[in-house]
Amino acid sequence: MEKSTFAVPAEKRYFEDYVAGSVHEFGSVTVEQDEVIAFARRFDPQVFHTDPESAKKSIYGGLIASGWHTAGLMMRLFADHYLSKVASLGSPGVDELRWNKPVRPGDELSIRVTVQETKRSRSKPDRGMVHSFIEVMNQNREVVMSMKAVNFLFCRQKSPGNMENGTKS
Repeated sequence: MEKSTFAVPAEKRYFEDYVAGSVHEFGSVTVEQDEVIAFARRFDPQVFHTDPESAKKSIYGGLIASGWHTAGLMMRLFADHYLSKVASLGSPGVDELRWNKPVRPGDELSIRVTVQETKRSRSKPDRGMVHSFIEVMNQNREVVMSMKAVNFLFCRQKSPGNMENGTKS
């Protein structure tokens, strides 16, 4: 699934291409049981993440992915489809991270990203900040995770005699 109003692909996307109020959807990625268990064994070794039999007796009634694994899957979709490949400068952090529903092996996840605000830097005018609200949805379009992110991006450089991105037509 891909529903986006970006005028340019991620390979040519700059700060100016992120428009406040725009909504973009990308996906999907399948949650694999062996990856759920491997991730949890390494980073979040709780039985409802690592042991399918013990997980059946938990409050979740079965194996669920660690929220951190879900965040990693979200980040893959976010980096592949939403973030600029030429202008991304990283992030100072995220806010309001929420795991709304359990994610289970076999789920198909996608993301919906709303550009909440864009702000050009006053101290460094070659870049800006993009505030985004990210929702991770399962195959039933239920929101399983959400968070707010801030990303720094370079602005598109324009100079006399050059067209977009410094290349002549």
